[in-house]
Amino acid sequence: MGYLPIENYGVIGDLNTVALVGLNGSIDFMCFPDFDSPTIFASILDQHSGGFFAIKPARDGLKTKQLYLPDTNVLLTRFLSDEGIGEITDFMPVEELYQGKELIRRITCVHGDMTFSMRCAPRFNYARSEKVTEQISDYEIIFLSKGPDDTVIRLKSSVPIHMQDGDAEATFSLKTGEKVDFILEFIDYTHPSATNLEEFVTQSLYDTINYWKDWVAHSSYKGRWFEVVNRSALVLKLLTSHRYGSMVAAPTFGLPEEIGGVRNWDYRYTWIRDASFTVYALLRLGHKKEAKAFVDWVDRQCDDVGSAGYLRLMYTLAGKKDLEEVELHHLEGYMGSKPVRIGNGAYDQIQLDIYGELLDSVYLYDKYVERISFDFWNDLRIQVEWVCDNWRREDEGIWEVRGGKKQFLYSRMMCWVAVDRAMKIAESHSYPLPARWREERDSIFFSIHNEFWNEQLQSFVQYKGAETVDAATLLMPLIRFIGPKDPRWLSTLKRIEEELVSDALVYRYRVDADFDGLTGGEGTFSMCTFWYVECLALSGQLEKARLYFEKMLGYANHLGLYAEQLGLKGEHLGNFPQAFTHLGLISAALSINDKLNEDQQKSRF
Repeated sequence: MGYLPIENYGVIGDLNTVALVGLNGSIDFMCFPDFDSPTIFASILDQHSGGFFAIKPARDGLKTKQLYLPDTNVLLTRFLSDEGIGEITDFMPVEELYQGKELIRRITCVHGDMTFSMRCAPRFNYARSEKVTEQISDYEIIFLSKGPDDTVIRLKSSVPIHMQDGDAEATFSLKTGEKVDFILEFIDYTHPSATNLEEFVTQSLYDTINYWKDWVAHSSYKGRWFEVVNRSALVLKLLTSHRYGSMVAAPTFGLPEEIGGVRNWDYRYTWIRDASFTVYALLRLGHKKEAKAFVDWVDRQCDDVGSAGYLRLMYTLAGKKDLEEVELHHLEGYMGSKPVRIGNGAYDQIQLDIYGELLDSVYLYDKYVERISFDFWNDLRIQVEWVCDNWRREDEGIWEVRGGKKQFLYSRMMCWVAVDRAMKIAESHSYPLPARWREERDSIFFSIHNEFWNEQLQSFVQYKGAETVDAATLLMPLIRFIGPKDPRWLSTLKRIEEELVSDALVYRYRVDADFDGLTGGEGTFSMCTFWYVECLALSGQLEKARLYFEKMLGYANHLGLYAEQLGLKGEHLGNFPQAFTHLGLISAALSINDKLNEDQQKSRF
């Protein structure tokens, strides 16, 4: 069978979870019913035992195409042949309209005559638990997990289905205009099943289409790269939990940063850093509702916010810290990339930058959406006091290195942001402003300029005493720590280009086993490219910024989606789709668009 390239997948979701749908019509990854639930399909991580939900034409070798209905997360997979055109419409009714927890697949014969086969082969609890299969009728089969997750799912069909080796199978032929529907739903005994399958699928399809189109229509962005920006925004919305307001960094786990390598992490959690940047991107597009939901999550769900120094870099969707890292040795890994991990051992690392990212997002929310409460401010104030006391500490940094703590430039810079944005919030509300905040903010400022500037390299360096640079430093002008045309910044940008940039592709840093504590390599980081082109635009290199930005758009997959990294052959690496990459794209597109408009305005006078 073989593994599909990661970039050959589309993604659908219901704001509870997502499913990865391959160009071949197979759903090869799905945690159900939530992002952080165990998988029921994971053949992308083990093609033999992971589980899948495949629908394909009986005849092999057909041409395939995949596309989203415009401005929606409704996915079409087409099979084209001399015999006819077949089409699978995949979607999940969103939680805001329905109760969620349903995967719907409609197969239509657009033209001619076509025969299809279906096999639904769930494997519960990351393929660790046995299952019981029960045939309820010719059109309904129930799968029950015998493991600790105790999951029950039901497959309903508009054509006869039968059991084969514990899985569900069907073969059916369609003529022009005929269609077949399948619903896979989570059973919790409070969720009524649809009585008329065809009517429910048709109505929920229209409702889901209209939901996504209405959501996109609320965007305030009308500039260049409109469709590209909207697609990235739709991805970010898909990765947001309707129930909690928190956002996963990516909906997958175990997809490798290097084929055959060991850098295979679980990203199905809420990183304070990633979610804060996502709030910033969505706010720039005018999506205030999502920003409010995240700030409310931080305020209400995240118990640590009121405890000085105990803010974690990541949490579960519900704001908890149960993230113990476990290796799933029974899974062979994507193309043999082991180990496959669930949980994330980095959850208890110290990463000082998260305070700045959180305070920056709250500052923007307070300024552009709704003023925060005094109680929430009091919790944040306690964190700022801790930052004032601890900004000189070593930490693992933004890249969550496992080779030991250092005094990272990026961490110190974001401590400056934390204090600076807290001061701005306090001034806006006329709250008491401790004199030491200004003193500590200025001390951080001078520390960066004096202790992290390498005179010989004419560059800000990765960590105190280093002779290397870091792509995270590209955020220095973006968070307004330094002017984008400051001589020190321009020479740093030049050094980053020399050491980390290849055309439009950017490495986050040069991998060193002693530094990051891991063996193997990795690809270029796509979000770093978008930081880079935004820096170019702000520094006045607008033509170069636009060229590299548009070249980078060509590395997206056929649906405009990005994983975390790109390999030497342009293949997508790491978890997919990656929120950080898409929010970086949005920010870069808006900044370049603004600069182009400014230039056009100047040229008229």
